[in-house]
Amino acid sequence: MKTYKFKLYQHKRNRHLHRTINAAGHVYNHCIALHKRYYSLFGKHLNKNKLMKHIAQLRHKNEYWQLVGSQAVQNIVQRIDRAYQLFFKHHQRGVRPPNFRKRIKYKSFTLKQAGYKFLDSNRLRIGKRIFKFWKSREIEGKIKTVTIKRNPLGELFVFVVTDCADQISAIMTGKSAGFDFGLKVFLSCSDSTEVKSPFFLKQSLKQLASASRKHSHKKRGSNSKEKARQNLVRVHEKVVNRRADWFWKLAHQLTDKLDYLFFETLNLKGMQRLWGRKIGDLALAQFLKILEFVAEKKGKIVSYIDRWYPSTKTCSECYFVIDKLGLNERYWVCPSCSTKHGRDSNASQVILRVGASTLRVGNVSLSQTAISA
Repeated sequence: MKTYKFKLYQHKRNRHLHRTINAAGHVYNHCIALHKRYYSLFGKHLNKNKLMKHIAQLRHKNEYWQLVGSQAVQNIVQRIDRAYQLFFKHHQRGVRPPNFRKRIKYKSFTLKQAGYKFLDSNRLRIGKRIFKFWKSREIEGKIKTVTIKRNPLGELFVFVVTDCADQISAIMTGKSAGFDFGLKVFLSCSDSTEVKSPFFLKQSLKQLASASRKHSHKKRGSNSKEKARQNLVRVHEKVVNRRADWFWKLAHQLTDKLDYLFFETLNLKGMQRLWGRKIGDLALAQFLKILEFVAEKKGKIVSYIDRWYPSTKTCSECYFVIDKLGLNERYWVCPSCSTKHGRDSNASQVILRVGASTLRVGNVSLSQTAISA
């Protein structure tokens, strides 16, 4: 599957798409209300097929809901059903059930087999209206879904999902490395290289504070309040885009050099409690998600060792495990072999050894001696 993202031209006819998204949000909230009411009365989950039939009947009587195509309504019901299934299955892990959304926070609707048609050049027909978009590249493969999505600035984008396999050609190097995350040093590699933390949010704190202050001082409901809100959103958007761009470039650099990348499973909630905004600024989960995506496309492997393995307290030379090591102790000396270790660099070497010894490709077990670091 491959997803294309195109930005729609700004035009007054886009008001129809905004109304359609708002109507889709209204359908979504009504479905959530029906789920909650059904569960309170009968104590069980509402079947999605019954809900689809009920919503289809209501839609014929409600002219506002008819702005949303029948397939888009089905997609809303299916998304809610999947969210509830995940909640019932993983609620002990902190997964929350779907809840009501404000109109301004509802962002999209999705069309599947019908309700749209791509015309010549850069034109897209949705319903009876034609919209233009910035066609930056050709669409390859059979189109599976088309999603119209708006961002907090009110800009509209079209996401096209096709069945085309997006395979990136890459050279296999046979090399591997272990990585340990830090605060000042984003990544410590087992080959003694380091990647410094950029802290994009920290760099923009003054701009964010100024934009937020101007927004809070404006009169509620005024045009100047809306302009100040958009300015605040643009500052946040710039931080997000800079961080994502840096993540993608770093992911490609690592996967070009290495075939096997080993990490420690992170306890992000615990790290958030300890270091707060710094962990949010680093966005470790987002980086790992991007790295896994790039590695899969290139045929590379990203693997994780157990969260509770004492990688920081294990000597990478003699494998002796010390009893205690405080968070403020950046260097320590092994009591067994007297080797001085840097906290993060030592952990990355241990992660490589443990990850390589446990990873299996096919029927072959990889080890640190079999894969050059």
